[in-house]
Amino acid sequence: MNSFIGSVKNYFKRNAGILIGLIAICVVVSVRSPRFLTQENLMNVLRQISSNMYLASAMTMILIAGGIDLSVGSVVAITGVTAGTLLQMGLPIPAVILICLVLGGIYGSINGFILVNTTLPPFIVTYSMMQILRGATYVYTGGTTVRIDDRAFTALGTGYAFGFLPLPVIYLMVVLLIVFLVLNKTQLGRHIYAVGGNEKAAKFSGINIKRTRMFVFVFSGIMGALAGLVLCARNYSGNPLAGDGAEMDAIAACVLGGASMAGGYGFIGGTLIGALIIGIMNNGLNLMRIDSYWQIILKGVVILIAVYVDYLKNLKKSKA
Repeated sequence: MNSFIGSVKNYFKRNAGILIGLIAICVVVSVRSPRFLTQENLMNVLRQISSNMYLASAMTMILIAGGIDLSVGSVVAITGVTAGTLLQMGLPIPAVILICLVLGGIYGSINGFILVNTTLPPFIVTYSMMQILRGATYVYTGGTTVRIDDRAFTALGTGYAFGFLPLPVIYLMVVLLIVFLVLNKTQLGRHIYAVGGNEKAAKFSGINIKRTRMFVFVFSGIMGALAGLVLCARNYSGNPLAGDGAEMDAIAACVLGGASMAGGYGFIGGTLIGALIIGIMNNGLNLMRIDSYWQIILKGVVILIAVYVDYLKNLKKSKA
């Protein structure tokens, strides 16, 4: 019991700054728009951030390991059109889900295979994969959406548990639990931190760096596929434009939550708060009827501030 209380205290202490920011945003939005605190709107916010959090959960592990994955947004898009096509072919829903998740893992494994066997930068490799998958999606669909009429499938993204909790939030709870356990309760999690913190030291201590890095990229591909499945179920279609810029939102959530772009540091609890800040900010700006162009600018400012704070923390560590 004492260890649990201590963990809770450490969580609030570690994330005090962004928690204050989250509360401040909630107060401002609720004052400007009474609709914000309604149950319907809050559940809508949770549903909206769930897709970002699937990606951000994997991105947290990748950043901790010292990498980055820019291809996840394109995985979202190609998964949606793949799911729509498979459903139109008459495949059962469990088979569609399994195939899409396996394909997501394969996309991630391609990134991982190239990165662990070369010295190419993760930014370049995953950016190339982003372009390849997005282009393949456009070529296959001709730029048009693939309609999904299977109500049982669309219920996976639009349905509710217990009459009020969106199903995507249930999936998110499972994902968060898995990532938390991997990072905090397993040897693999310790290896992920070690590889990102000091690769040479990790290698000398006997850690299999290739296997560790391969895992985080495969997991990222699977989470991209999960986000794509949920998003196409929510939208009743697979859209080649789906997931455009999603990688940036995922990275922003991680950095806002305290994950270091330099590797070796990050926590899934902080990423969740970062995703909430982005989701509530998007929702609040819409409720306050702020022009969409200004929303893009404000989101960019928030991301820039987050990266600058990360820079200051790393600068302070290097001087210590």
